[in-house]
Amino acid sequence: MDGVKIMNKYDKMNEVNRERNAAKINAAKTAIRRMLEDGERISIPRLMQMTGLSRGFFYKNPTVRAEISQALEMQAGTIDPRRSILDQAMDGRIELLERKVIELKTENENLRKENQKLKKSLEKKDRSIFMKL
Repeated sequence: MDGVKIMNKYDKMNEVNRERNAAKINAAKTAIRRMLEDGERISIPRLMQMTGLSRGFFYKNPTVRAEISQALEMQAGTIDPRRSILDQAMDGRIELLERKVIELKTENENLRKENQKLKKSLEKKDRSIFMKL
Protein backbone atom coordinates (compact mmCIF):
# COMPACT_ATOMS: atom_id res chain seq x y z
CA MET A 1 0.00 0.00 0.00
CA ASP A 2 2.87 2.38 0.80
CA GLY A 3 4.28 1.79 -2.69
CA VAL A 4 1.00 2.91 -4.27
CA LYS A 5 0.91 6.08 -2.15
CA ILE A 6 4.51 6.88 -3.05
CA MET A 7 3.81 6.33 -6.74
CA ASN A 8 0.71 8.52 -6.56
CA LYS A 9 2.74 11.27 -4.88
CA TYR A 10 5.43 10.90 -7.54
CA ASP A 11 2.86 11.08 -10.34
CA LYS A 12 1.23 14.07 -8.71
CA MET A 13 4.60 15.82 -8.37
CA ASN A 14 5.38 15.18 -12.06
CA GLU A 15 1.99 16.52 -13.07
CA VAL A 16 2.50 19.67 -10.99
CA ASN A 17 5.95 20.18 -12.54
CA ARG A 18 4.54 19.75 -16.06
CA GLU A 19 1.81 22.28 -15.34
CA ARG A 20 4.32 24.79 -13.92
CA ASN A 21 6.57 24.33 -16.93
CA ALA A 22 3.65 24.80 -19.33
CA ALA A 23 2.65 27.98 -17.47
CA LYS A 24 6.22 29.31 -17.74
CA ILE A 25 6.33 28.54 -21.47
CA ASN A 26 2.98 30.27 -21.98
CA ALA A 27 4.16 33.31 -20.02
CA ALA A 28 7.33 33.50 -22.13
CA LYS A 29 5.42 33.14 -25.41
CA THR A 30 2.92 35.79 -24.34
CA ALA A 31 5.72 38.20 -23.46
CA ILE A 32 7.47 37.57 -26.78
CA ARG A 33 4.25 38.16 -28.72
CA ARG A 34 3.53 41.32 -26.75
CA MET A 35 7.00 42.65 -27.51
CA LEU A 36 6.49 41.90 -31.22
CA GLU A 37 3.11 43.65 -31.24
CA ASP A 38 4.56 46.70 -29.47
CA GLY A 39 7.51 46.83 -31.87
CA GLU A 40 9.89 46.36 -28.96
CA ARG A 41 13.25 44.74 -29.63
CA ILE A 42 13.30 41.14 -28.34
CA SER A 43 15.95 40.66 -25.68
CA ILE A 44 16.47 38.10 -22.94
CA PRO A 45 16.95 40.72 -20.17
CA ARG A 46 13.66 42.38 -21.11
CA LEU A 47 11.87 39.01 -21.23
CA MET A 48 13.31 38.17 -17.79
CA GLN A 49 11.99 41.48 -16.48
CA MET A 50 8.53 40.95 -17.97
CA THR A 51 8.09 37.33 -16.85
CA GLY A 52 10.27 36.91 -13.78
CA LEU A 53 11.79 33.81 -15.37
CA SER A 54 15.51 33.05 -15.29
CA ARG A 55 17.99 33.70 -18.08
CA GLY A 56 18.73 29.98 -18.23
CA PHE A 57 15.06 29.19 -18.85
CA PHE A 58 15.07 31.30 -22.03
CA TYR A 59 18.27 29.73 -23.30
CA LYS A 60 17.71 26.11 -22.23
CA ASN A 61 14.04 25.57 -23.02
CA PRO A 62 13.90 24.48 -26.69
CA THR A 63 10.30 25.60 -27.20
CA VAL A 64 10.94 29.09 -25.88
CA ARG A 65 14.31 29.33 -27.64
CA ALA A 66 12.62 28.48 -30.97
CA GLU A 67 9.97 31.11 -30.32
CA ILE A 68 12.65 33.73 -29.59
CA SER A 69 14.58 32.79 -32.75
CA GLN A 70 11.46 33.06 -34.86
CA ALA A 71 10.60 36.45 -33.33
CA LEU A 72 14.13 37.74 -33.94
CA GLU A 73 13.92 36.67 -37.59
CA MET A 74 10.61 38.49 -37.93
CA GLN A 75 12.16 41.61 -36.44
CA ALA A 76 15.23 41.62 -38.68
CA GLY A 77 15.25 44.97 -40.43
CA THR A 78 12.12 46.30 -38.75
CA ILE A 79 13.57 47.41 -35.43
CA ASP A 80 16.70 49.23 -36.59
CA PRO A 81 15.69 51.96 -39.06
CA ARG A 82 19.35 52.41 -40.00
CA ARG A 83 19.38 48.89 -41.41
CA SER A 84 16.56 49.72 -43.81
CA ILE A 85 18.34 52.89 -44.92
CA LEU A 86 21.59 51.00 -45.41
CA ASP A 87 19.77 48.30 -47.39
CA GLN A 88 18.26 50.93 -49.69
CA ALA A 89 21.64 52.61 -50.17
CA MET A 90 23.28 49.27 -50.92
CA ASP A 91 20.52 48.39 -53.41
CA GLY A 92 21.15 51.69 -55.20
CA ARG A 93 24.89 51.08 -55.22
CA ILE A 94 24.43 47.54 -56.57
CA GLU A 95 22.16 48.80 -59.35
CA LEU A 96 24.72 51.46 -60.30
CA LEU A 97 27.54 48.90 -60.36
CA GLU A 98 25.48 46.47 -62.44
CA ARG A 99 24.85 49.22 -65.02
CA LYS A 100 28.57 50.02 -65.04
CA VAL A 101 29.42 46.33 -65.62
CA ILE A 102 27.05 46.21 -68.62
CA GLU A 103 28.57 49.42 -69.97
CA LEU A 104 32.10 48.07 -69.59
CA LYS A 105 31.20 44.75 -71.21
CA THR A 106 29.76 46.60 -74.19
CA GLU A 107 32.86 48.77 -74.44
CA ASN A 108 35.08 45.71 -74.16
CA GLU A 109 33.20 43.95 -76.98
CA ASN A 110 33.46 47.02 -79.21
CA LEU A 111 37.19 47.24 -78.55
CA ARG A 112 37.61 43.56 -79.40
CA LYS A 113 35.83 44.08 -82.73
CA GLU A 114 37.93 47.15 -83.50
CA ASN A 115 41.08 45.22 -82.60
CA GLN A 116 40.08 42.41 -85.00
CA LYS A 117 39.47 44.94 -87.81
CA LEU A 118 42.85 46.56 -87.19
CA LYS A 119 44.59 43.17 -87.19
CA LYS A 120 42.99 42.28 -90.52
CA SER A 121 43.90 45.65 -91.96
CA LEU A 122 47.48 45.25 -90.79
CA GLU A 123 47.67 41.76 -92.30
CA LYS A 124 46.45 43.11 -95.65
CA LYS A 125 48.99 45.90 -95.50
CA ASP A 126 51.78 43.46 -94.63
CA ARG A 127 50.78 41.23 -97.58
CA SER A 128 50.72 44.11 -100.00
CA ILE A 129 54.19 45.23 -98.82
CA PHE A 130 55.44 41.67 -99.14
CA MET A 131 54.00 41.39 -102.64
CA LYS A 132 55.79 44.57 -103.72
CA LEU A 133 59.13 43.05 -102.78
